[in-house]
Amino acid sequence: MSDVRTGHAPAAAASRAIMPAKDMAVIWVLLAAAFVAILNETTMGMAIPHLITDLGITPIAAQWVTSAFMLTMAVVIPITGFLLRRFTTRQMFLGAIVLFSTGTLIAALAPGFAVLLGGRIVQASGTAVMMPLLMTTIMNLVPAASRGRMMGRVSIVMSLAPAIGPTMSGFLLDHFGWRAIFVVVLPIALVAMFIGWRWLTNVGDTTRAPIDALSIVLSAFGFGGIVFGLSQIGGLSSGAAATPMIAALCVGAVGLGLFLWRQVVLQKHDDALLDLRVFCSRGFSLSMAQMFLLSLAFFGSITVIPLFLQDALELKALEAGLVVLPGALAMGLLGPLIGRVYDSHGTRILLIPGSFLAASMLWFFTTLTVDSSIWVVLVAQTFLSVGLALSFTPLFTASLASLTPRFYAYGSAVIGTIQQVAGAAGIAVMMAIFTAVTNAGGGTEVPAAVAAGTRTSVTLGAIIATVTIVGAFLIRKPADELEETAAPAAH
Repeated sequence: MSDVRTGHAPAAAASRAIMPAKDMAVIWVLLAAAFVAILNETTMGMAIPHLITDLGITPIAAQWVTSAFMLTMAVVIPITGFLLRRFTTRQMFLGAIVLFSTGTLIAALAPGFAVLLGGRIVQASGTAVMMPLLMTTIMNLVPAASRGRMMGRVSIVMSLAPAIGPTMSGFLLDHFGWRAIFVVVLPIALVAMFIGWRWLTNVGDTTRAPIDALSIVLSAFGFGGIVFGLSQIGGLSSGAAATPMIAALCVGAVGLGLFLWRQVVLQKHDDALLDLRVFCSRGFSLSMAQMFLLSLAFFGSITVIPLFLQDALELKALEAGLVVLPGALAMGLLGPLIGRVYDSHGTRILLIPGSFLAASMLWFFTTLTVDSSIWVVLVAQTFLSVGLALSFTPLFTASLASLTPRFYAYGSAVIGTIQQVAGAAGIAVMMAIFTAVTNAGGGTEVPAAVAAGTRTSVTLGAIIATVTIVGAFLIRKPADELEETAAPAAH
């Protein structure tokens, strides 16, 4: 046991780390599908001005192309834990990729905005399943001694797809129009569908518990109401009425409370849609708290910094994208190396420097002015991404490894849900602060006002990131032997 705690896996664990080729094939298929889904998720932001012109819609309506996608993800992800236990790997993958491909086709052929919006919702329904399915499969197939390295590959998908998405989108928009985004993604999705249909095998066991319709409804009102309410915060500084936001947040809070109560009742009979007993694991709970704070600080900050680059430093959109690209590439490419370090030495050697680095760079961003060097911002953004890479990979791995196999699917669903809600909250609050301060200084046409808005909003992210330094000292890697001998997370 002491060998594991000090990071030196025993020989038995090393031998188990060799995976059969068919298991690796399953993971590679899921990695490819997740990459396509996340790539698609990040392409539409740049298309909004084109949609406004081509479809004759308002900016508020066009924003729903991304808002509806995010809302659908927030509603579907919480129920994936149950679905992954109820249906086989093949059924879930093929169902998800068929939904994604169908939504892509609908969007590509959409004659108007309403059909395009419907296509995006169908796309999101499939996308929401991909990451929980991937992480649950990894936990079921990959030996404990190699999980960090495999989660490092997941980090590549989660980092490179968002990095490539806007650049690819910009090229296609400039040369072919917004429909080309879906036309390019569709054949890739169809190839992934064929490969999965032909070679994907089932992983893990399934249950026959009935699907609780009331839980689905409560989940939709709870998570959907909260995410929608948070998305309305940014409009308050522009004079929008607060009533829709307050109503949505109230509906979300009530719905979420009833959903959680319903799950506590159902999990007594193993019928819960989202089994909350995962939080009985101290390691999982600490990891989720850390991930919530990191997502809150990270997603808000990476939304504000590009605005600073374009409106305060007066860069073009492509130039701003190139400034943040090295950080995204570094975050992805370091994933496998970070995973190996996790497998050998555990969490603290990664989380502690990672949290210090991320917090330090966010505090640095609070000093930005119109005279700041583009190259300095590029270096700081890259170091921020490295700090986050040092944090997310061990958190993904340690959190799920703290659970027994029967809870992997629920743990994956909780991770996805927390990232969605925390990301939406971070973006909403920090954008609201940014907009309010910027407007008070004269608007986005005044570079100094944009710089002031950036400094004020990123200060919140820096404060939150500083708290994660404490959490970095508390989270530990579960011992490899616990995979077979530990009691369940809860009885």
